[in-house]
Amino acid sequence: MERKFVVSLGGSLVVPNEIDLNFIRRFKNFIENKISKGKRFIIIVGGGKIARKYQLVAKKLVNVSDKDLDWLGIHSTRLNAHLLLTIFRKNAYYRVIKNPKENIGWKRKIIIAAGWKPGFSTDYDAVLLGKTYGSRVIVNLTNIDYVYDRDPDRFKDAQPFKRLSWNDYLKLIDRKWLPGMSAPFDPIASKLAKRLKFKVVIINGKRLKEFNNFIDGRDFKGTIIE
Repeated sequence: MERKFVVSLGGSLVVPNEIDLNFIRRFKNFIENKISKGKRFIIIVGGGKIARKYQLVAKKLVNVSDKDLDWLGIHSTRLNAHLLLTIFRKNAYYRVIKNPKENIGWKRKIIIAAGWKPGFSTDYDAVLLGKTYGSRVIVNLTNIDYVYDRDPDRFKDAQPFKRLSWNDYLKLIDRKWLPGMSAPFDPIASKLAKRLKFKVVIINGKRLKEFNNFIDGRDFKGTIIE
């Protein structure tokens, strides 16, 4: 059974509008319970609403470049990551990892990571972390239950997928990465994961029971892309 996991933690779970103290408390308890049973985690976190707010202000004031929008998002991920590092301090590597190609070894039970550089999201960084640390499964904790054939917030008849090939998934999303774009797993990350033959598991992070079921090898609610 898998003992180490790369987790791409959606910023929308940590900061859906304001910082979600209840979710962070539940997530902390969940991870600490799992590491007490021998599991290890690399957790990379997105920017959430903090990133969107900074990007929106910049757009309203100037003709902002995609590169600057990306940097605002990246620094937001680093702020969120330091919050996670602070709450996991006793079990985590002592600093936030910003370069996903840097191998610091895996001596601690938790490694916290954040955004790296413009051009892609923390999903892409998660795939690079998987490559660096030898984990071919990426768990993407987001705010939806499945990947759907269309936006479930706009279309009540949206159909969920339990399993998708990378080719079929890439047909469902925009192929170009844009700062702040909303997709279950970003297109640049998806192309890399496809090339490396990685598996990505989409799970609603609010339903930590489903994440638990996946870790324990039981049936779970979510989508597997491979």
